[in-house]
Amino acid sequence: MLNDATGFRHVYIACGYTDLKMGIDGLAGKIQQEFQMDPFEEGNLFLFCGRRTDLIKALLYEGDGFLLLYKRLADGRFRWPRSVTEVRDITPEQYRWLMDGLEVLQEKRIRNVRPTHAV
Repeated sequence: MLNDATGFRHVYIACGYTDLKMGIDGLAGKIQQEFQMDPFEEGNLFLFCGRRTDLIKALLYEGDGFLLLYKRLADGRFRWPRSVTEVRDITPEQYRWLMDGLEVLQEKRIRNVRPTHAV
């Protein structure tokens, strides 16, 4: 389920560190209080990562209740943005990058280098 972002209205990542001992109520409260967002909006997936970057938690409201999902990698680490404590909406492509162990939020763009043509 967490390998594919299709079916979600938005995917949000909580940048920085989150205490993963929190359950549904704690994570929903964090979404409301710290990010001023509504955790009860259907189809929005919220992702959280603790200090160990091999484990993430996801919170999803389905209309009749919450799903609390875990994903622990057997090998490797998630490349989680640690520099700020905010929530960011990511694209389905960025979500795939995260699940593939790639950097989601790039600090700067790679410059386009034009090839030189010999005359």
